[in-house]
Amino acid sequence: MYERYWQLDCNPFENDADPNAFFRSETHQSALLKLRYLVENRKGIGLAVGGTGLGKSYLVRLLTRQLDESCGPCVHLVFPQMSPAELLAYLAIELGASPQAVGSEAGGLDRTIREIESLLQRHSEQDRHPVIVVDEAHLIEDLQVFQALRLLLNFQRNQRHQFSLILVGQRELLQTVRRLGQLEERLSVKCLLRPLTADETADYVSRRLKAAGANREIFEEAAMQPLYELSAGVPRRINRLCDMALLVGFADESETITPEQIEAVAEEMTTVASE
Repeated sequence: MYERYWQLDCNPFENDADPNAFFRSETHQSALLKLRYLVENRKGIGLAVGGTGLGKSYLVRLLTRQLDESCGPCVHLVFPQMSPAELLAYLAIELGASPQAVGSEAGGLDRTIREIESLLQRHSEQDRHPVIVVDEAHLIEDLQVFQALRLLLNFQRNQRHQFSLILVGQRELLQTVRRLGQLEERLSVKCLLRPLTADETADYVSRRLKAAGANREIFEEAAMQPLYELSAGVPRRINRLCDMALLVGFADESETITPEQIEAVAEEMTTVASE
């Protein structure tokens, strides 16, 4: 709606932004490098945790786009609240099994595991390395699910893991993994995403705007401090505040976005959320 007014090619603060808009903060760049190391060196299992809105899922999507063609298929499980049998059946099908070859009930678990082993062996022979991402893993209540995933890591060839497993979730996932000592011992990398700093928040906004085609300063420099304080450096909150500020600025026919507009937008959003 407001892109033409601000002379932008697209909305700069969509949560599903183009990979070219990726902002390499210290914490996000470190996490991305660790996860690439995990997959490319066949290290088994890694953990990526952080609060809501810090870009965990976006980071994983970016990772899968950067990986070599030999890394695949990539399985992204976004609803992990299943029984162990159901989850393994889902993974088997995503790895290439026919639904008839697996069993989602406990009684068919052996058949499913044999099918997964066969599929992993086949991918390995074709020099393919599957990547399994379990998103929102902190929501898993049945600890046997974690145990089932851990046992799959026993499938190896030439002492190398036949697939990479990435558990993604909020910080409480760390506590769950600690309770599962054997699983924690298998972790090769841990990534803890943190909010952006004040300087990173300003750079993040600038990076997003330039990626969207901005050729001038749209947000006043003084607007960055209230933006940082009101968003706490959380990218999703930054996106929401900036998006609404651009809309308000368009409606007011403003030349730039001011600190007052950032504060007004934040107050309005807080008021609406509390009603």
